[in-house]
Amino acid sequence: MFDNPEPRLPAKAGVGFKSRHYGDILADPGPVAWLEVHAENYLGDGGRPLAQLRALAERFEISVHGVGLSIGGEAPLDRDHLARLKHLLGWLNPASFSEHLAWSSHEGTFFNDLLPLPYTDETLARVADHIAQVQDALGRRMLLENPSTYLEFAETTWAETDFLAELSRRTGCGLLLDVNNVFVACTNRRADPYAYIDAFPLAAVGEIHLGGHDAQADEHGAPLLIDSHGTQVIDPVWKLYAYTMAKSGALPTLVEWDNDVPDWPVLAAEAQRAASVMAEALR
Repeated sequence: MFDNPEPRLPAKAGVGFKSRHYGDILADPGPVAWLEVHAENYLGDGGRPLAQLRALAERFEISVHGVGLSIGGEAPLDRDHLARLKHLLGWLNPASFSEHLAWSSHEGTFFNDLLPLPYTDETLARVADHIAQVQDALGRRMLLENPSTYLEFAETTWAETDFLAELSRRTGCGLLLDVNNVFVACTNRRADPYAYIDAFPLAAVGEIHLGGHDAQADEHGAPLLIDSHGTQVIDPVWKLYAYTMAKSGALPTLVEWDNDVPDWPVLAAEAQRAASVMAEALR
C-alpha cells in the first residue's frame, strides 16, 4: 500500500518514555529495546522534549502513540492536527504509529479522555474513512488500539473483535492489542477475556500494550476496573499476556505507566518481566 514502509519495532520489551527517565535510559536501558512517546507531546518546533527525542531516536526504535485524532468522532478529522503529525513522523520516521478506537472531541471541544462508540455499520464506515484519510495523509500504515470500556451500547450490532478485524480488512491498517484493556473491558462487561483473545485477529497485531489499572466497585458491589496506567501490571493480566504470546508468537510489547510514574528501576523491572513472560510463553 505504501512505497516506503517504515522500520519495524523489535519483538522485545519497550516502555513509554518519560523525561524523568532520560538519563537512566541513556546510562543503562537494561531490558528495554525500544521506546514509545505520545505524539501530542512533540508537536512543537523545538525545546528540550524534541532534543531528547532526537537523541533517543539515534539509539532506539521509536513508536509514536497518538491520543488526539478522535478517529471515532462524528466530525471530520482536524487537518491542522494531522499536518503537525505528518511533520513529526516525517523527520522522526518512527517504527510505528498508532491511535485509538475512540473519540475525544466534539464541536471544537477537546475532552481529556478517550470515549467509546457503538459498533454499528454506520460507525464502521465512518471510522474506516477516517483511518484511510490518516494513512493517506501520513503515507504509512497505522495501528488501531482496542479500547478499555465500562459499558455496552444498546445500538451495537458488531462484536468488538469482528469490528476491529473488518476495519483492518477494509483499510489495511494494523492493530494494537492492549491486553490490560481486554482484561478491564471484559471484567466490567462480565465477559471472558480469554475468549476475547481467541476471537481477536492476531495476525494483524503490530504491537502489544500492558499497563496497570485501579479496582473499584459499582453501586451494586460488582467489580469496576479503571484503566489508569498508574500501577504495576497485575498477575491476571500477566497470565492473559502469556496466553496471547503463546497464540501469536513474539510481538513488540510496551509497558505503559503514565500516572504516578515510578523511579526507573521499577519500570525497568516491569519491562524485564514482559521479556521473561514472552520468552517463557514461546518455549
